[in-house]
Amino acid sequence: MRRRDFLAISVAAAACTGARDVEPHNRFPTGARERLSVSTYPFRKLIISRRNVTGRMTLKQFAETVKPKLNVPGIEPWSHHFESTGPDYVRGLGEHFEQAGLHVVNIPVDMPAKLCGTSEERTAALAMYREWVDAAVILKSPSIRVHLPRGENPGSIACSVSALRELAAYGASKNIVINVENDVPTIEQPERIVEIIKAVNSPFLRALPDFCNSMLVHNDHEYNYRAMDMLFPLAFNISHVKDEESGDHGEVYRVDVNRIFGIAGKTGYRGYFSMEWEGQGDDPYEGCRQLIEASLHNLESDVPAR
Repeated sequence: MRRRDFLAISVAAAACTGARDVEPHNRFPTGARERLSVSTYPFRKLIISRRNVTGRMTLKQFAETVKPKLNVPGIEPWSHHFESTGPDYVRGLGEHFEQAGLHVVNIPVDMPAKLCGTSEERTAALAMYREWVDAAVILKSPSIRVHLPRGENPGSIACSVSALRELAAYGASKNIVINVENDVPTIEQPERIVEIIKAVNSPFLRALPDFCNSMLVHNDHEYNYRAMDMLFPLAFNISHVKDEESGDHGEVYRVDVNRIFGIAGKTGYRGYFSMEWEGQGDDPYEGCRQLIEASLHNLESDVPAR
């Protein structure tokens, strides 16, 4: 097909979709190791941030350690590890990642935001998130991760749907997916995430399944696995791999990583897996190495769901 004919067909197809968002256009690798990434969150005691001014290294310096110590090509930089969202800084950061042999798979944004606050607070929150979408464009990241809003009446999702629909529309204009994670157990239960994503009905609002976080909701392994069954069909590009998580009072929750990889495979998920080690011990590099080995074992053997 000639390029001119292809463009004509594409324009016609876009017109037929009306108000519906087009699908995100991203290609993901198929090799096991190429699908792996490391989150900078497990290294928050080592990396300098607004919360940790006494850290030993900058985000750029950490990036230089990823290939030699972990041998994965992906990095998932946490928002608190950025010095700025200014274009010049972000552009320089992206160049540094490329020089280190890394590409960005997602940006978890944990900045204060009141999408369900006053009109002024909502406007400010959306403006802040748009800055991170723009940063994702510069870094060639396929997505950012945001939190579901607080402050609604119990059981109501109207405000969340309205705010996230607006944010997803901005993401769609930049080909950046907005991910929602089963993270905060009091507001980001998997059922609520699914309900909101389906209500927004945009291919640019997707789920980010975290392997272990839903253990914090009910301390129930079967519930956690059902959460994965709910979220992986709605995931696009990113999932967080961990084998354990700690509660607020010292509890330790563990999950069967092999079983969850089986669920991901059963649902046809083809995106990245990012190591977000939260285990016992003081060496996040070693913890992430163990998760990487478990991930490779599953991806290379294509373990079926049990």
